[in-house]
Amino acid sequence: MDPVLIGLAFLFGFGARLVGQPPLVGFLLAGFSANALGVEPDVSLQVIADLGVTLLLFLIGLELDVRRLLRLEVWGSATVHASLATFLIAGGLLAAAAAGSAVLAGLDLRGALCIGFALSFSSTVFAIKNLEDRGEAAALHGRTVVGVLILQDLFAVIFLSFAGGKMPEPWAIALVAVLALRPVLLEILKRVGHGELVLLFGLFAALGLGAGGFGMAGIKPDLGALVIGAVMAGHPKARELAHSLFPIKDLLLVGFFLQIGLMQFPQMDHLLLAGVLVLLVFAKGLLFFLLFTGFRFRVRSAVLGALALASYSEFGLIISSLAAQAGWIDPHWPVTIAIVVAASFIIAAPLQQAAHGLDVRSNRWLARFERRRRHPEEQLIRFGDARIAVLGMGRVGTGAYNDLVEHFGDVVIGVENDADKVAAHREAGRNVILADVTDPAFWYRLERVPMELVLLAMPAHDSNMYAHEMLRASDYRGQVAAIARFPDEVLALERSGVDIAFNMYAEAGAGFASHVRSNIGSMRLPHAKAAGETIG
Repeated sequence: MDPVLIGLAFLFGFGARLVGQPPLVGFLLAGFSANALGVEPDVSLQVIADLGVTLLLFLIGLELDVRRLLRLEVWGSATVHASLATFLIAGGLLAAAAAGSAVLAGLDLRGALCIGFALSFSSTVFAIKNLEDRGEAAALHGRTVVGVLILQDLFAVIFLSFAGGKMPEPWAIALVAVLALRPVLLEILKRVGHGELVLLFGLFAALGLGAGGFGMAGIKPDLGALVIGAVMAGHPKARELAHSLFPIKDLLLVGFFLQIGLMQFPQMDHLLLAGVLVLLVFAKGLLFFLLFTGFRFRVRSAVLGALALASYSEFGLIISSLAAQAGWIDPHWPVTIAIVVAASFIIAAPLQQAAHGLDVRSNRWLARFERRRRHPEEQLIRFGDARIAVLGMGRVGTGAYNDLVEHFGDVVIGVENDADKVAAHREAGRNVILADVTDPAFWYRLERVPMELVLLAMPAHDSNMYAHEMLRASDYRGQVAAIARFPDEVLALERSGVDIAFNMYAEAGAGFASHVRSNIGSMRLPHAKAAGETIG
């Protein structure tokens, strides 16, 4: 890849981070800047972008739970939104064409439906990346968003398979046998250990078995990566496999965002058309918001879910390109939609960031959408007689919970936003409730509970910072401890007033040594040498 592109990607990505935006916005701007400088995209950039999207879908597959796709709020939102968005956008375009719009001259029903269908999708790359960065993938709105995205991807794959004029090979039906590979793949995953072989196995499964196998069968390779990931989902080491691939996936996706920015700009009238279509981002988000509140989501969850899905999708570029090649729409449409997709990312990113500070109670318009009867996972539960709370019941939170119960008894409660984890903890006998601590409404209950100690053990630093901010805003006067991964996160927590900030990586060695010393009993150890004393 061109060194100029790499340099621009870093500079703009770093600049976006400095102003509080996701780095991917900077990567898009880097692509536009490279375009203005006359940088031509080479074949390697296309390969990098394709690999990034393929790995992303493989990782989605690893986290896939088919039962979640069958939930009403998932398939209902996905199908209703896709249908309404397609027909409403198509109808609007045909009405504008009938009114004499020159840029839409010649657009027929089939072409309008293709454009409406292309713009009905939400960006899997953009949404998943933001959910991961904010640690919200396991929350109700996060899981619903992922389910909607997967169904949208399946809609797109079905369209591409038939509209492309290339039918799958006759022997493609044999790919059903991939389900029989599950025991073999899981046994290999179990035996590869914890080093570089885990990473290599993941790449082989995603790119070799998944993308390669399905590609040879005439089926979209990305779908193969998703299917292979889904086949291995649920295994205890699937999460470790996913974590080993995250850095590579993130790096490769930089190429995807650069590629969008490097596309040729349309003419002025097409640019104006793109500007109008970009404004539909707000209508798209509003439609998702109404659907989610209709399924009895809290307003805040509905807003976060809607904004995660408000952007347009990279699949829109693929579908519009295919339609243009088939002669269904004018050749300018793929370039116009590329601008629309990129602009939707830039618009949606700050909106998502601002939504996390949303106080529904102070907004009368939003408050009217709150339902008295709420989704089962949106119920707020009191802490009862608990005096110590562990927020985030992952591995660190679970370990802390067990230790606190051992020392202080049954005065500890855990809080987790993943329903499956909560069920597992309750089955193990732990007092854990299902709740989203990044929801301001959660903290309104806390002020009536005389807590003495709160541990912030969530994996996302922003979530811990936000939880601490809400704790203090609720007049909480007890002690607060929080985990961090990096020194700058420790410093930020301490500056915010956290009583104890624990650097998991830096203090892991001390914790290990403490554990060893507490378990060596009466073992006789060599006499420690005095400082500066040498041996020999």
